[in-house]
Amino acid sequence: MPKDTRPVARPAEANFIDAFLRQADATPMRRSAGRLIFALDATMSRQPTWDMAQLVQARMFQTAASLGGLDVQLVYFRGFSECRASRFVSGGQGLGDLMAKIACRGGSTQIGKVLRHAAEEARRERLGTLIYVGDAMEEHFDTLCQAAGEMALLGVKAFMFHEGHDGRAGAAFREIARLTGGAYAAFDANAPDRLAALLAAAAAYAAGGFHGLASIAHENDPAARLLLSQLTP
Repeated sequence: MPKDTRPVARPAEANFIDAFLRQADATPMRRSAGRLIFALDATMSRQPTWDMAQLVQARMFQTAASLGGLDVQLVYFRGFSECRASRFVSGGQGLGDLMAKIACRGGSTQIGKVLRHAAEEARRERLGTLIYVGDAMEEHFDTLCQAAGEMALLGVKAFMFHEGHDGRAGAAFREIARLTGGAYAAFDANAPDRLAALLAAAAAYAAGGFHGLASIAHENDPAARLLLSQLTP
């Protein structure tokens, strides 16, 4: 994935991020049940939800652990063409600390980069799930659909979680989810439990497939039932 070389981050923040990425690259991986990309829009409008995602991500990993574990990669974009990805780490270890050090920056969306990156990862090794959390879409609709189609051919389902009520973003997120056989859901920044439940349900699918998601849907979990109703084989 292209990485911005401009000094957009504060020195201390940039040093922490680079150190984390180096440490992750050097850490041996244990094999988990599934692989998941957790992608976030970190442009300025997302700061409140970035903080919320940091708090609720633990539930996602707890759900995955109960179904055999999950290897997670954090991808985020912000600022002027800055788009970065961590290595896959077991159980998302350390990703909370990484998120805590990242501040949102003004800039345009880079959803296309995220989708193409997911396709590249799937070509390297099986990848079943992309979770994307964002509130806007400022790119060419057809270009995103093409990237989503490439993901679908590689078996990657997109779970598109939409903050707010932007109609253009909602239409794009729904179509990306449909093309990949994934699912779309909206949430409000004032309802962290809703996002936590959606992340946990998507993680259940990433770790356990349809059976994993169905197992929590049968427990009368509304978020799991919503996602399960949209998924296609």
